[in-house]
Amino acid sequence: MRHRIAVVGSGPAGLTFARVLHRHGYPATVFERDSAPDARPPGGTLDLQEGLGQLALDKAGLLEEFQALSRPEGQAMRILDTDGTVLRDWRPGPDERANPEIDRRHLRDLLLGPLDVQWGRGVTRVAPGTGGVRVHFADGRQETFDLVVGADGAWSRVRPAVSPATPHYTGVTSVETSLDDVDTCHPGLARLIGDGSLAVYGVNRSLVAQRNSGGHVKVYAKFRAPLDWHTNVDLADAEAVRSSLLALFDGWAAPVLDLLRHGTAFVHRPLYVLPVSHTWTHVPGVTLLGDAAHLMPPLGAGANLAMLDGAELAESLATGPGDPEETVRAFEERMWARAGRWAQMTTAGLERLVSPDPAEALALFEQVQPS
Repeated sequence: MRHRIAVVGSGPAGLTFARVLHRHGYPATVFERDSAPDARPPGGTLDLQEGLGQLALDKAGLLEEFQALSRPEGQAMRILDTDGTVLRDWRPGPDERANPEIDRRHLRDLLLGPLDVQWGRGVTRVAPGTGGVRVHFADGRQETFDLVVGADGAWSRVRPAVSPATPHYTGVTSVETSLDDVDTCHPGLARLIGDGSLAVYGVNRSLVAQRNSGGHVKVYAKFRAPLDWHTNVDLADAEAVRSSLLALFDGWAAPVLDLLRHGTAFVHRPLYVLPVSHTWTHVPGVTLLGDAAHLMPPLGAGANLAMLDGAELAESLATGPGDPEETVRAFEERMWARAGRWAQMTTAGLERLVSPDPAEALALFEQVQPS
């Protein structure tokens, strides 16, 4: 296989795909609209699962390096009632550390390694044709490739080449904030959160705090609301957003609300998904990975599936005999089946985690965590 391969997007899916190809001696060029790796905050921590994200890293030859960077203790989970009562306090034992956490920026840097990434190269569209697939860039340039892999997330510019599907709003919004140097600046909150994550579930809303490395904590306020819930709130005004959230969570225990009171900036992230069984008629020279192919609620599966998508497609192309188009087509069939199962589970999970009955969330947690 010596084809011109373009990867659009430098998230977990695209970088894993390119890194596995690189391990097998095949080049791919990654195009990323961001101007540099640190052009925007990389997001929170990820729980990489043994049969998914960790399997992908193993295929890339990076599993040992991942294990050195990861935080097994980050799997710990505390669940509180809205009055502050501790309902569940689970900490992983020596035999329960199979799915450790890793910061997204650490994972990104691990995957980047020697890859050829062209930063600041936003793609506007791709056009399949008889002589290859033409990639149109935001700067007006065009390049032609034999295979274009769309790994450019929820609002993919590659997706329209194969599918008319667009993400739709779930009815749940997430507002993200963060705490820095929590152990020194907010020791009470550090103890409240513990080594991993803290979750508090109320009627149609939840607060989740998640430790990252270096004393950094991400806080997510999730609630059911119309997409235009913020009509009278200036999202650029941190104090206005804070006041709105504190009113929304009024009556919750003071230490829990301190997660919002001490948050720095606020980022509005309404949750969108693609149809649960999103498929398409194969288009020669173009395919999709990760969120571009199967955007689902953010309940721990997305990045894992994205990485395994990338690793499996790259490995199949690098080692499999026969026509690359047949290889891609066969991969798509496997990806659709797997993603469909996870999309059903995460969609049902979101319904239970942001529910009129907070007991649903605790029951769901009991199903997926050891006793």
